[in-house]
Amino acid sequence: MSEIGKLGFGFMRLPTVEVDGEKVIDIEQVKEMADLFMDAGFTYFDTARGYHGGKSEAALRQAVVERYPRASFQVATKLPAWLAKDADHARAMFDKSLRETGAGYFDNFLLHNLGEDRTKLFDDFDLWNFLREKKEAGLIRNLGFSIHDKAAVLEDVLAAHPEVDFVQLQINYADWESETIESRACYEVARAHGLPVVVMEPIKGGSLVRLPDEAVDVLRAVNPDEPLPSWALRFAASLPGVLSVLSGMSTPEQVRQNVALMRGFAPLTDEEHEALAKVRAILDGIDTVPCTDCRYCLKNCPQGVRIPAALASLNILALYRDGYRAQENYDWNASDGPASSCIGCGACESVCPQHIAIVKELGRAAELFEK
Repeated sequence: MSEIGKLGFGFMRLPTVEVDGEKVIDIEQVKEMADLFMDAGFTYFDTARGYHGGKSEAALRQAVVERYPRASFQVATKLPAWLAKDADHARAMFDKSLRETGAGYFDNFLLHNLGEDRTKLFDDFDLWNFLREKKEAGLIRNLGFSIHDKAAVLEDVLAAHPEVDFVQLQINYADWESETIESRACYEVARAHGLPVVVMEPIKGGSLVRLPDEAVDVLRAVNPDEPLPSWALRFAASLPGVLSVLSGMSTPEQVRQNVALMRGFAPLTDEEHEALAKVRAILDGIDTVPCTDCRYCLKNCPQGVRIPAALASLNILALYRDGYRAQENYDWNASDGPASSCIGCGACESVCPQHIAIVKELGRAAELFEK
């Protein structure tokens, strides 16, 4: 794969305005953000069929594709089989993405969000072969996938599909040693297969700019002038084999700050890595729900409650005091099995290795995130 800028522009959290009582993407502001990004020498834009209710790809067309020569930027988008009714619907998403982006071809194309029971759908719909044909036709330059799951699952997918060109992984310093996210383990699996990595969630949806004071003090002691986002972006970008680090920027000011940080990117020093290890230890010491995402609870739940996702939102709130990110995680990952549908049967608690009072915690999640 060809080199791309270390900073990528994620089109997941674009600015919005209210028009006739409805929130829509603020396309003029997105144009300003795209211009700032391109003017700084960065060229990689990442969107997806499902972002912003299906409107993100069209925003990319308006802000970038229709305003810049096609050879001056790269477009990545994703196909979410789990939103499709059947194989024909899933395949039609590819053509719709071509129309919506107006890109003509995709520099990077991804099967979106593999993991859990979603992976099987991509096989059932024969999307691997379908997209291989699109690549042979010149409509895809590089084929990959994004995944939110354990390293063992990633290993299984890569073993079954050695044809992929890259993977997109959730990597940030807070999750690096996490037993739930397994950032390091997933990264090491990808590199063992010789694959380059595109990083998503490097700032954990913005949570890593809302650290506890004692964690901030550790970082300030090493480098008092380094902005908090820089620690997160540089951690991910310092890893060998990382093609680009995506940032889901929402304002022109965020673009200005991030391009300034990454234009003169320098890898983390040993001292800075040690400081981040201390920050992880501080975060690990905060009282949270001790869920390890083993998912035994999911097999026993008669209501299909997305228990680990709900508990993860509670932990985001506890660790980072980040209500926006906690709610976003809940809406994205738990809305199809909300905490409020729990009937209190206790089947989940009977199999939980951590002996969590799950019914009580689900009650808290329903109260906090289902308003």
